[in-house]
Amino acid sequence: MMSNLYKTAFLLLVLTFAKPAASIAQSTNKYKCMIQMTNYMGEGAYIVISLVNNRGAYEKTLYVLGANKKWYNTVKEWYKYHTQKSEKISAVTGASAAGGDRSVNVIEIDKSKINAGYKLRFESAVEDKEYHMKDLEIPLTTETLSAKNDGTGYIRYVRFSAN
Repeated sequence: MMSNLYKTAFLLLVLTFAKPAASIAQSTNKYKCMIQMTNYMGEGAYIVISLVNNRGAYEKTLYVLGANKKWYNTVKEWYKYHTQKSEKISAVTGASAAGGDRSVNVIEIDKSKINAGYKLRFESAVEDKEYHMKDLEIPLTTETLSAKNDGTGYIRYVRFSAN
């Protein structure tokens, strides 16, 4: 009798926590984000992909290309946000991208942010070279997530594909 009571209580606990976890997992989409760099000379670029709201304020860091924290301050506007927000970004960092390189990374985007006035900002910096606050900034829409998007600095273009 007691063993059935424990089994029932355990089953209720599992069902209680499993449903919210499943709904959280389904609230985001994963996209492969391919960044094609221009053929510039110099060190690898540090690129930050951020979610930006309709007022232009940073909401979340989606990915950082460049793992050495020493150079984060070269990505000036994002770095101000990052130091105030104290986001943990170790799970969304990778190698920097050099001139002519192609980088493919997976980013996770909350479904509720798509077609809701948000933007994706690609900010880039290269040691001893120009900084680009908006190397690429695009509206976060289903259309832009399925199109080729041209950069204005070190990024030649960006393409997304559902993961």
